[in-house]
Amino acid sequence: MRMLWKKTEKEEPTLSGRPSYSTFRSPVANTHPVADALFKDNDFFDPRDLVQVKYEMLRKVHQDREPASHAAASFGFSRPSFYKTWVDFEREGIAGLLPRKRGPRGGHKLTGEVLAFIEEMCAVEQPMGIPALLEELEKRFGIKVHRRSLERARRRCEKKTPPAPGSKERQPR
Repeated sequence: MRMLWKKTEKEEPTLSGRPSYSTFRSPVANTHPVADALFKDNDFFDPRDLVQVKYEMLRKVHQDREPASHAAASFGFSRPSFYKTWVDFEREGIAGLLPRKRGPRGGHKLTGEVLAFIEEMCAVEQPMGIPALLEELEKRFGIKVHRRSLERARRRCEKKTPPAPGSKERQPR
């Protein structure tokens, strides 16, 4: 089991008895300053716990009827961040409050049609080189694909295709 909290070499206890935030590195650690009284007056509420901070921010608006802009500011978030958190929570529940990696997920330019074309080009006896295949993709589909993306796609394609009869198969080491 992987530990979520990793201690650094120096642990500095605070008045509450908990180590300070600086002693922890975690994907769920809150780095926003929390000014809400709930987190200042009660040891149960941990201002370093991002999921708890986001949940309490949502609860403050929906249960205590505090304006979203005030709640977001007191929990160290912007108003747009509050609404994004709310949508994520509505869609996924508590799991929606966990942080995610940013950016695109997977090759959005390499559609099924493009991948089928790449596989077709891999299957011929004399496959095109990467530069020629990049040019062909741009001419045929009007897209510019990064060289490394194309190399990965070709590697996946080569794993699928069996070796040609009579060719020497590489032996694993």
